[in-house]
Amino acid sequence: MFLPHINLSELEQTFFSKVLPKAIQLFDDLLYELSSQAKGLTSQNIELCKAVRNVLQTMVQLLETLTGCVRHICTLQEPVPLESIRSLPSSILYVIKNTFMHCKDSESLYSGCLHLISDLLQSLFKETYSLQKQLMELLDMISMESASAEDSIVDMVSVIHTVLEICSVISNMDHALHANTWKFIIKQSLKHHSLLQSHLKHTDILSGLCKDTLVSFHSCLQLAEQMKLSGTQESTDYKLFQRTVKLCRFFANSLVHYIKEFIPFLSDSCCRLHQLYLQIYSKFPPSLYAPVISEAHRDEIARVFLVALDPFVHQLLPFRPFLEQVLSEKLDLSPELHLPQCHLLVTVMDKLPSQPEDVQSLWITGSQLSEEVPRLSLFSALFLGFQQCSGELSLPVCLRGVMDNGQAEVRVTLYHHLCVHLCAFIASTPPSHFPQLERALLDAVLGSSMITSLLAMDSWCFLARYGTAELCAHHVFVIAHLIKSCPGECYHLSVLGVLLRRMLFLMAADHQVEFTQKFPPKEAENLPLWQHISLKAVTPDVRKQVAHQLCAVGLTQCRQWLNGRCTLGELPPVNVALSVLLTVCNSAGDTLEAGLQAAVLGAASQLWARLTGKQVSSQPCLQQTLCLLLPLLEFFIQKLDPQLITQVFAMQASLFELDPPDHVRLATLDLLSSMGKLFMPQEIQGQVIPKLSYLFASLLADKTWLIYQHALEAFTQFAEATRHEDVVPQCLNSEEIKNKVVCFLAKARQEEETAEARAERMKQEKAVCSVHLFNSSHFNLQPLAKRACHSPCEEQYKSAIDAAESALEAVKLLLQKSPSPAWLAVKLEALQTAVAILRNAVR
Repeated sequence: MFLPHINLSELEQTFFSKVLPKAIQLFDDLLYELSSQAKGLTSQNIELCKAVRNVLQTMVQLLETLTGCVRHICTLQEPVPLESIRSLPSSILYVIKNTFMHCKDSESLYSGCLHLISDLLQSLFKETYSLQKQLMELLDMISMESASAEDSIVDMVSVIHTVLEICSVISNMDHALHANTWKFIIKQSLKHHSLLQSHLKHTDILSGLCKDTLVSFHSCLQLAEQMKLSGTQESTDYKLFQRTVKLCRFFANSLVHYIKEFIPFLSDSCCRLHQLYLQIYSKFPPSLYAPVISEAHRDEIARVFLVALDPFVHQLLPFRPFLEQVLSEKLDLSPELHLPQCHLLVTVMDKLPSQPEDVQSLWITGSQLSEEVPRLSLFSALFLGFQQCSGELSLPVCLRGVMDNGQAEVRVTLYHHLCVHLCAFIASTPPSHFPQLERALLDAVLGSSMITSLLAMDSWCFLARYGTAELCAHHVFVIAHLIKSCPGECYHLSVLGVLLRRMLFLMAADHQVEFTQKFPPKEAENLPLWQHISLKAVTPDVRKQVAHQLCAVGLTQCRQWLNGRCTLGELPPVNVALSVLLTVCNSAGDTLEAGLQAAVLGAASQLWARLTGKQVSSQPCLQQTLCLLLPLLEFFIQKLDPQLITQVFAMQASLFELDPPDHVRLATLDLLSSMGKLFMPQEIQGQVIPKLSYLFASLLADKTWLIYQHALEAFTQFAEATRHEDVVPQCLNSEEIKNKVVCFLAKARQEEETAEARAERMKQEKAVCSVHLFNSSHFNLQPLAKRACHSPCEEQYKSAIDAAESALEAVKLLLQKSPSPAWLAVKLEALQTAVAILRNAVR
């Protein structure tokens, strides 16, 4: 009643500063009275019920009065300086916040008597809602005069932070109210951007936005999951789902706008923003940890919410603290966040080419100086993130593909998705960043993860095809030198060999000739390199020349060992020669004349004659020889001498009785599968067929799934081709094996696993793999300090030799007294080999 008679310039001093403190005191008294009396409220206590209702009615009247005050100022046809009403916003917000808190806590406060006062509580909520709406309308009219800017800034910052507190109170009460409250915060922050930007609590505002975005998103998923489980789509449920998705979109847009305006002040919020992105995508298909929802609901969430969130990454790309967070070397993510991290890195890759050169450089180069925050390059981070997605790759999860020639998009595996996007990014990478790319590719190829190594090889081969012929040749020569410098047999040598074999196919013809000149195949020192190369990669003329030179050098290596002392210490070069001969036969066998083929088969036959089952079972180098001879004999399957066939199966049967390692068993299968092409002469059938059936039966009963699977395939090939039909049932020596073979031939699945069970198993396996990967990445690779080493003295040598001589003399005496046991001859041969190795070492 008094307000219309007071000038706007005098409102604060004359009225608000005097009346509002008393109004707040009255409000606090009423709230205290309510809290005190609510505990004893019962339906039987009519007097207390009446008293509580009177208090609530008084609170409603107080709120109506405050609303009227705010409404009156809104009707003034002039700008309202904040200092003219500075007591009003803080007092009103205090009332709003505490009233909403009372309404929120009413269920627990009034216990089972809520129905007695629910009508007044509803009126209280509505009036508070109306008061807040009116206040926000007034604050939209506020002008912040520069003359009193400092006080106005403090007041407006206080208003925004208080409204932020109200947001946390009402987050689960009313969607529209919640959204409008956030809208006010964002609007006022942006409206007074220049004055408030260095005073606002950006971390708190961003944290609240992220939290409410995530809560709304989880509500969407929960509603979608409920509709999927119930199998129905009630209109009320679907409408609620749609409203919640739109609320998510509102939060995403608010987040994007806030980041755009205040990005210089968000350094401390980068971790929270990064986590928000990961947490959203960890609960969205195709994540293993996402709830099961319908495709329609998934598409709607993606179309309405995730599309609105997409600019979020684009805006943060140039922001160094964000990229330092995403590419951190110490990023320790839980298993469910690995796929989202991969998704984020792919999104960054897709957006980076449109960024300035300095931004691209920040993402691609990694940390260069010791004082910088340690970070990976984008390439290295991508390969690491991919390696961590073991469960998603095994399942495999499928992602959206792309439309091709107007055809409907198809789902693609994570591997396919990542490979395509990585190759596209490589195509746009400036040459100045090739050192980081090449380093990351080589690290990934040589890493411990086979699937990551394969991804790096595929990407490298794309680079070789997309780049110049000179770049391809340069990479091939570098890889070749790396292979030559690799000591002995190791995993790294194998993967580099595979990469070299693929890359040689991509070289220009003149560069291939240059390769043969740089690494001449006629020189024995280059055999370790040529064993990895398929001669199909080179032109026919070069192929024939190289094949003959490699055969000549390989045969020379084998003959030198056969004509020498045949010691195990000199066997590794022979194995390399056999590997080269096998490569030549498989990739250029048609270029070899009959005489050269006969020479290779003759050398293989002679080497086979030197093998015994017992020696092979105990000597890894002989096992490697066997694994190379078996496929070499398979190549000459139609030309094998009956006596050699008998020797081969006799030795393998004796070897299997000694339980050879898995790689030997797998090599045996390659020869067994090709035996169906061969008709064995009558004179050797009695010796070979029982051993053939024994080997198949043993391999079909193997407990190792890989060997068992290959055994089924090899047996099928043999059974389909062989003319010795009577052998087939002899190989199936039990009902269990027979049933498994029948199921395999019928392509029948056994013990079908449900999609849910498989996904759960993948999650469990992924957790184990993640722990292993974390431990291996933190393993201390520094060598231990060497212990002091003292050279042995002459007396020690003399004592050891005297002991050996005494032992041999004792054996000599025993032989004079009785016949020797059967194993003694083999043992003496082994001792002779050991003595030869020692003699060579002395020389």
